[in-house]
Amino acid sequence: MENAFLDKLARSFSLELPQLYTMDEYLNYILPLVRPWSEDLRETEFYLDTRWKEIRDQDDFHESILHIFREDEEYLHSIDGNISKGIWRFLIKSNTLILEHLGSGGVATSELYDLAFLNANFFILKKHGSHRRTYFVMVRENMARGLEWRDTMELLFNNYRSNSQFIVIVIVVVVVVAAIIAFSVL
Repeated sequence: MENAFLDKLARSFSLELPQLYTMDEYLNYILPLVRPWSEDLRETEFYLDTRWKEIRDQDDFHESILHIFREDEEYLHSIDGNISKGIWRFLIKSNTLILEHLGSGGVATSELYDLAFLNANFFILKKHGSHRRTYFVMVRENMARGLEWRDTMELLFNNYRSNSQFIVIVIVVVVVVAAIIAFSVL
């Protein structure tokens, strides 16, 4: 127990992203660190009417896939500009999203996702159950343009890095103020 606490404490002051090999490995590392700054699905202003570009770490993934969530549960799925329509719903109590649409070849899909992280630039879902690809990663299209998947992981980690630097600065300021007060009392 003490070792786990010390590891977590040491990791919280480390601002370097370790070298990992898959997007799932990066997300398993980063998501626990950035989760405090995540919104939830009730806050639709963070994801409605936004062009979300899907990001994958597969070498053979070259399509430009966009996901657009509209009011009244309308879901637009665009592959290289070809749009199929579907619906999205969320289960409020569990922060879970259901996506239904016609997939490739006209096959209807209905998938259950739990929210992993949401802010103005990232929409990350975790598919319920065990799958080859655990996470469904979407990045605001204008941010993802021209970036490789590793670059997007670095951008996600910046949410932690920038907030951790603020926390460290606050701690340093509090310690300095406490030292000044302590020495002025003596």
